[in-house]
Amino acid sequence: MNNPNPEATPNNSNATQPSAQSATPTESAQASAGQTASSSEHNHQQAPTWGQVTLEKWAFAALEEQKHARRWRTFVRLSWLVVLIIAGFITLYKNTGPTTTNGAHTAVVEIKGEISADSDASAEWINQALKDAFEDENSKAVVLLINSPGGSPVQAGMINDEIRRLKALHKKPVYAVVEETCASAAYYIAVAADNIYVDKASIVGSIGVLMDGFGFTAVMDKVGVERRLLTAGENKGFMDPFSPLSKAHKAFAQNMLEQIHQQFITVVKEGRGDRLKESPDLFSGLFWTGQQSIEMGLADGLGSLDFVAREVVKAEDLVDYTKRDNVAERLAKRFGAAMGAGAVKALKTWPEFH
Repeated sequence: MNNPNPEATPNNSNATQPSAQSATPTESAQASAGQTASSSEHNHQQAPTWGQVTLEKWAFAALEEQKHARRWRTFVRLSWLVVLIIAGFITLYKNTGPTTTNGAHTAVVEIKGEISADSDASAEWINQALKDAFEDENSKAVVLLINSPGGSPVQAGMINDEIRRLKALHKKPVYAVVEETCASAAYYIAVAADNIYVDKASIVGSIGVLMDGFGFTAVMDKVGVERRLLTAGENKGFMDPFSPLSKAHKAFAQNMLEQIHQQFITVVKEGRGDRLKESPDLFSGLFWTGQQSIEMGLADGLGSLDFVAREVVKAEDLVDYTKRDNVAERLAKRFGAAMGAGAVKALKTWPEFH
């Protein structure tokens, strides 16, 4: 008997066989669990261990350290190369003044700026220039062109001694020409000349000695700072700015200054002789104008460098024997400072002529 509704009876093949594309919940869960386990096992195998991470960090650190070391070695080598190049340039082109000259001339040696061992106006540089000027057979006289406020009595004394030695050896006259200033140690040098010429407005004199420094004891007391100074020798802390100045130390320093001042006075009297018109203020440390200095016998007349060369020496041609830093030397000094050679100077306590 035929079924009146064929759609009501499902197909036997579809009803009895499950679909190949569909899976039961149990099978899906098993498949998912299998995939998760496989993924977890894969991740477990690929994740770096703590030891691997540490070794990797050490390796990178070692590489960075090697890079820095290579860069530093390169920098040091290049620095030394620059120093050697500059040193060679200085050796070849150092300004040592004229080696040969033609014809009669007036030799000039400049003394400018502070007189100290580490300046252009040091005894080493000035004395070498003086030696070259005196030894040149064509130089008729030596002129000291001075513009200095003073400085070290030691350096000034060395220059003064050398001028007098060279004058006696070569029998040549020496003249000092003052521009703006010739004070203290600069005047100590000038009195070695046969005559001193100034401008009417020049500053001349300041025949005295000073020792300067600072005392911070009152400030330390106010802020509650305790000074702890240990010495071996009861006077080793002499002139320490953070300790009180005792009467004994003050008297000792004053006695030393008086001795150096007397040396200064003696040199001035030997150099100027009867031309000095002594007064109570002459050696007091005061300074005067060029016009006043002539009246007091500290100078001989008004005159410039050209005037002295033309009218006094009678040799108008000027030859400069002054030693100066050249470009290479200035570069070398700046390079040295950049490399850390520049150090802050300690408080000055040594006597100076100012």
